[in-house]
Amino acid sequence: VQLQASGGGLVQAGGSLRLSCAASGRTFNGYTKGWFRQAPGKEREFVAAITWSGSTTDYTDSVRGRFIISRDNAKNTVYLQMNSLKPEDTAVYVCAVQRGSGLVLRRGAQEYDYWGQGTQVTVSS
Repeated sequence: VQLQASGGGLVQAGGSLRLSCAASGRTFNGYTKGWFRQAPGKEREFVAAITWSGSTTDYTDSVRGRFIISRDNAKNTVYLQMNSLKPEDTAVYVCAVQRGSGLVLRRGAQEYDYWGQGTQVTVSS
């Protein structure tokens, strides 16, 4: 099982990036998926999550209104559209699959079983 994240890069403040995370080796269509990030010297932080159908989402306060999480179950892929990026958004972004019901949204990293390798996002001021 592999979660392959892509789409990171270097962008100026105010710019946008779209991250993708494609799963292979197993279908996770019935599960909640999430994005986390970790900046140098900081703890891993919840960013966003989406239920299996895409009908319900959750965001950490610092990204709400700027980031949009979505998914395409036909492609076994989850996305994170990041707009109005700020230097404090700089981090390695990691996708993950939540354990248990795909109807529930949880923020704790311990609730997630499968993790991608991460993609670097750097926002310059």
